[in-house]
Amino acid sequence: MAPPATGGSNERTPLLPGGGSSTALHSSSGSSPFGVTPQQLTQMLDPKDPDSLRELGGPDSICKALMVDPKVGLKQREQIGANGQYHSEPFQVRREVFGRNTLPTAHEVTFLQLLVAAYNDRTLIMLTIASAVSLAVGVYDDTWGSHQYDEVKVGWVEGAAIFLAVLVVCFTNAINDYQKEKQFQKLNAKKEDRTVKVRRDGNEIEIGVQEINVGDILLIEPGDIIPVDGVYLSGHNMTCDESSATGESDAIKKGTLNEGRDPFILSGAKVLEGVGSMVVVAVGAQSFYGKIMMAMRQGESSETPLQRKLDVLAEQIAKYGMSAAILLLITLTIKYLVKCALEPEFPPASIMFSHFVSIVIEAITVVVVAVPEGLPMAVTIALAYATTKMLKDGNLVRQLAACETMGGATVVCTDKTGTLTQNKMTVVRGFVAERELRSRSDVQSFFASLPESLRPLVLNSIAINSTAFEGPDEKGRIEFIGSKSECALLGFGKACGLDYRAVRTDNKPVRVYPFSSEKKTMTTIVPGQTSGSFRVHAKGASEIILRACTKYVDSDGQVQALDEKTTSDCLRHISAFANHALRTFALAYKDIAASELDACSDDDAPLSELVWVGVFGIQDPLRPGVRQAVDDCHRAGVIVRMITGDNIETARAIARDAGILTKGGQAVTGPQWRAMSAEEQHALLPRLQVMARSSPMDKQIMVQRLQERNEVVAMTGDGTNDSPALKLADVGFSMGIAGTEVAKEASDIILMDDDFKSIVKALRWGRAVNDSVRKFLQFQLTVNITAVLLTFVSSVFSADGQSALTAVQLLWVNMIMDTLAALALATEGPTDAVLNRPPQQRNSALITFEMWRMIIGQALFQVTINLLLLNHGLDIFHLPATASGMAVLRTMVFNSFVFLQVFNQINCRRIQPDEFNVFANIHRDSGFILVQVFIVAAQWALVSYGGIAFSTVPLTAGQWAGTLFIGMLSLPVGLFIRFLPDLSACFGLESATSPAQQHRPEVSASRMRMEASFKDIQNTVRFFRAIRNAQSTHDSAHDAHAARLTNNFLADCPVTPLNRSSTQPSGETTVAPTAAVSASSSWTRVKKAVDKNGKSSI
Repeated sequence: MAPPATGGSNERTPLLPGGGSSTALHSSSGSSPFGVTPQQLTQMLDPKDPDSLRELGGPDSICKALMVDPKVGLKQREQIGANGQYHSEPFQVRREVFGRNTLPTAHEVTFLQLLVAAYNDRTLIMLTIASAVSLAVGVYDDTWGSHQYDEVKVGWVEGAAIFLAVLVVCFTNAINDYQKEKQFQKLNAKKEDRTVKVRRDGNEIEIGVQEINVGDILLIEPGDIIPVDGVYLSGHNMTCDESSATGESDAIKKGTLNEGRDPFILSGAKVLEGVGSMVVVAVGAQSFYGKIMMAMRQGESSETPLQRKLDVLAEQIAKYGMSAAILLLITLTIKYLVKCALEPEFPPASIMFSHFVSIVIEAITVVVVAVPEGLPMAVTIALAYATTKMLKDGNLVRQLAACETMGGATVVCTDKTGTLTQNKMTVVRGFVAERELRSRSDVQSFFASLPESLRPLVLNSIAINSTAFEGPDEKGRIEFIGSKSECALLGFGKACGLDYRAVRTDNKPVRVYPFSSEKKTMTTIVPGQTSGSFRVHAKGASEIILRACTKYVDSDGQVQALDEKTTSDCLRHISAFANHALRTFALAYKDIAASELDACSDDDAPLSELVWVGVFGIQDPLRPGVRQAVDDCHRAGVIVRMITGDNIETARAIARDAGILTKGGQAVTGPQWRAMSAEEQHALLPRLQVMARSSPMDKQIMVQRLQERNEVVAMTGDGTNDSPALKLADVGFSMGIAGTEVAKEASDIILMDDDFKSIVKALRWGRAVNDSVRKFLQFQLTVNITAVLLTFVSSVFSADGQSALTAVQLLWVNMIMDTLAALALATEGPTDAVLNRPPQQRNSALITFEMWRMIIGQALFQVTINLLLLNHGLDIFHLPATASGMAVLRTMVFNSFVFLQVFNQINCRRIQPDEFNVFANIHRDSGFILVQVFIVAAQWALVSYGGIAFSTVPLTAGQWAGTLFIGMLSLPVGLFIRFLPDLSACFGLESATSPAQQHRPEVSASRMRMEASFKDIQNTVRFFRAIRNAQSTHDSAHDAHAARLTNNFLADCPVTPLNRSSTQPSGETTVAPTAAVSASSSWTRVKKAVDKNGKSSI
C-alpha cells in the first residue's frame, strides 16, 4: 500500500550522485510484484522520518508489501517474480528491484598512477632536470663543441644514464606499492567475510552478509554490527550505538512507534544489549552505510608511527646532505674558477658550461645519496611482508601500525573464555535439589534422580531463558549456535531429552532481559501455569543469583525457606566448582501476578525473592599450547594479565593452569578494583595478574592505568564487553571465530584461529619489523656517510676535481642501499632470539650506541681504504701510471666500494650487542641471499659491459679477487667493532641494554617469588609462635587453677601432726587431675592468636 509520490518541494537530493528520481523508480517498478519502491523505503531513513513510516502503514504493511511473513521469513528458494513467472535463480526479481547487499568494486589505483606518485619527488625531479641539462650539453658538445670530431660520440651517455637510473627508482617504488595494494585488497576482502542470523521458512539460519535481501527478517543479538538498514519488528530491551553512522555517542533504545521509541535500525549500528528482529528495507549501495561508503571511498593513509619517526630522521639527514652538497658545489666551483684563472688561456664558454653542469650533477648526486628516501620504503616493505606472513600465522592485521606497535608490547591483558580456553563449554558438574552431578557421563542418571516435579522446571528454565539455537555451522554440522555457556546448558538439556523448540513454542516470552556484562544475569518472563500468573526464569552468575533468592527447592522437590545451612552448602559447591576451573551458572525462578508484571521496569529485571533451583559447573578447557605461549611472553619480558567476568576462584584456577598467576601474584575482583583510589590501583598493578568479575569499565580503567605507567598494552577479547578496552589499548586483538562484530570492529588485529599462541607470533613479527628497520637504518647511514665523505674529499683534493665515484656509479650505489638493501634486510623472518630480550621502551631512540659505533667505525674504515686505493692503488695493484691504468684503478675502487656494501649488509644482519654470529640462519633467509646474488651479478655486468655509461673497464680474475678480498675486510672490522667497550655514557647515547631502551617490569617475577617465599616463612614462624603462645597461656592457666585447688583442699583438711606418717613425699602437694582440653578449643586459640598477629596470605 504505497502512498502517492511526494511533490518536488519535498524531494531530497540522494547521497549518491545519479541516484535517480522517485518518478523513475515508480515507473521502473511497474512490472514489480512488490507494493513499495526502494526510494520509498530509503527516504524514511535519511534522515529518520517516522511520518514516512506511518504513511507506508507501519512495519506490518511494509512486510506485506515486501511479500514476507515476519513469523516465517522469506522462502529459502524464492523464485516467483513478476506476473507469476518462475526464475531459476532464487531472489532474482527481488535483487533486480532492490539490489544486492554488495558495494560496487572500488576504483583501484592503477600502476601508472603509482608510477606518477613515485616520480612526484623533489629529488627525482631535480635529477631529471639535471639529466636533461647534461644530455643537452653532451649532445651540443658532441655535435658542435669540442668533441664534434671524435669517432665515438659519448656526451649523451651520462645524462641518459642518470635518466635511466631515475626510471629504475620510480618503477621499483611503483612495483612495490602496487604489490602492497594488492596484498591489502585481499586482506580487506577477508574482513568483509562474516555471517548473520535470519529467519527463512520459519527456521533460524546463518547466511553470509552478501546473501541478505530486502524483506529478510534479520535476528539481532548483542555484539552484532548491523550490515543493512531495517525497521524494528519485535524484541526486548534492544539498545544500539549508532555513533559510527550519526555521530551521536548516546545509546539509542529501539522499539515501535507505539512505544515512543526509534523504530529505524541503520546499517553500521552496533547492538549493545537486547535481542530483536527487524525487516530489511535497504541493502548494498542503497543502505545508509553503503551511501556513506560510496561517498567517502578514498584511500586511507597507512603511515605508521615508525614511518613518521623515520621521516623526521630522514629530513634531518637530508639537511646535512644538502649542506654537504652546497659546500661541495661552492668548493668545486671556486676551485675550477681558480684553475681557469691560472691557465694561460681561459677555456671556451662551452667547455666551462659543460664542466659546471658536471659539478651541479655531482652535487645533486650527493644529495640523492645523502637523502635516505629508502627508510619509509623499508618500513613499508617490512610491514607488507610481515602482514602477509602474519596472515598465514592466523593474524589478520586491520591497522598497519599495530604490527610494529606489537613489537614493543609490555603487557598483554587477555580475556579467558575463547582466548585462553577452547570456548567449547560442557556441563560437567551440578548441584540441584541436594543432589550432585560429578561427571559428564552421569548426566542422564543425575537427571533421572531429580524429583519428578522438578525435572520440567529445570528443562524449561534452560530452554526458555536462552537465545542459543540449533543449526548448521560453517562446515554443515548441526550444532548449537549462540553463547557458548547457553549452548552447554542446551546440550545438557538435550542429553536429558529436552526439545527446546517445543518448549519455546509453548512458552512465548512476555519480557526478556538479555544478558549484559554489567548485570551478569539473564531473565525471561513467560505466562504461568494458571491464568493471570507469570513465571520469571533467571540465570547467571551464581553468587548474584543466590543473593537474590529467599527460597530453594529441597530434595523432595518442595519449596522451602532458604536458611543459613542451605546457603552455606550452595556456596561450598560454587566454590568447589570454581576451584576446579569451572564456570558456574545458577538457575532460579519465581511466580508473579499480572499486577507485579505491570510494575516491572523495562530495564531492570525483577531479581528478588527468587527460588533457588541449582547451580551447574561448565568446563572450558585450556587451549593446547597456551601454557607455552604464556611462558614465551614471560621470557620476552611481557606480562600477561587475565581479566575475566568469572568468579575469583575460577579465574585463579584457570590462571594457575595457564601459568599467568605465579607465586606472589595478586588477584582481585572488579568491585574491589573499582573501590580503590587511583594511587591504590597504581600500587597494586605491578603485582596484579588476575581480575575477576570485571565490568567493561574495569577493563578500560586497567588499560588507562597501565598506559599512565608508560606501558604498551595489548588487549585480547572476543565479547562485546571487551570492545571499549580493545579500542583504548595500543594493540587490540579480537577473535575471528568466536568474536562479536563489535569486538572485531574495535580491534587492530583479528586472531583468525582464536588461538592465544598467535599473540606470541604477532609479538615475534612485531619485533622482527622493528629489528629489520634498524638493520636497514644502520646499513643506509653507513653508506650515506661513506659516500658523501668519499665524494667530498676525493673531489676537493683531486687535481682535476673528479670524484672517486661518478654520478652514475653513485646512483647505482644509491639503488643498492635503498631498494635492494630494503628488500634484503626488511624481509628476514623472526627468530626465537627476539623473545630472549625485554621489549623496547615506547620512546626509545631509533639508533643505539652500538649502532652508532658500527656506523661510524665502518664509515671511517671504508673511506680510509678507498682513499688509500685512490692514492696508492697503482702501486698496490702494479698498474701502469697511464690513462688505461687509471681507468682500471677507478673501476677497482668502484668494485671495492660495492663489495664493501655487500659484506656490510651481512654485517648488519645482527644489531644486538650480544649477537656476534652474523651468519646465523642465513641459509633460511632466502630473500637476503637472492638480493646479494643479484647485486653481485649486476655489478659484474656493469663492470664488464657498463663501459662509458658507468665509466668502467673489464677486470681480470685477479683484480676481481682483490676487490672481493677488500670487501670481505668489512666482516672482521665489524667483529672488532663489536668487541669495543660500551662508552654510551660518555657520549650521552642509549645503549641497547640500557633502561632507556629496554622496558623492565617494576616488580619482576623472581622478586615476587622471593617476596612470597619470605612471607611464607614469616607466616610459618608466626603460626608456630602462636601455637607456643597459646600453649603457654594454657599452661599458666592450668598452674593457677591447680594452685587454687590445692589451697582450697589444704584449707578444708585438719592440721596433721608433724610426726604423723604420710603417703606423700615431704614438701610435695597433691595436684587435682587436669581438666581435659579439647583439640577444637586449642585450634580456636591458635587461630585467634594467628589472627591477632596478622592474617596469613598463604
